[in-house]
Amino acid sequence: MAYKISDDCIACGACADECPVGAIKEADGKYVIDADTCIDCGSCESVCPVGAPKAE
Repeated sequence: MAYKISDDCIACGACADECPVGAIKEADGKYVIDADTCIDCGSCESVCPVGAPKAE
C-alpha cells in the first residue's frame, strides 16, 4: 500500500529529501509519490511538518 501526499502539502521538499528510493517528485507546486516506486517505509510521513503523506 503506497503513500499518497494530500492537498495539505506546502511543497517544502522534506519528504523528497528523506525518501530512500526517490519515489517523491515535485509537480505543479506540490509533491507527489510514485506508487510503483514507493516501498511503504514511512520516512516521508515522519519528516513532513504538516502530515501530508499518508498510507493509502
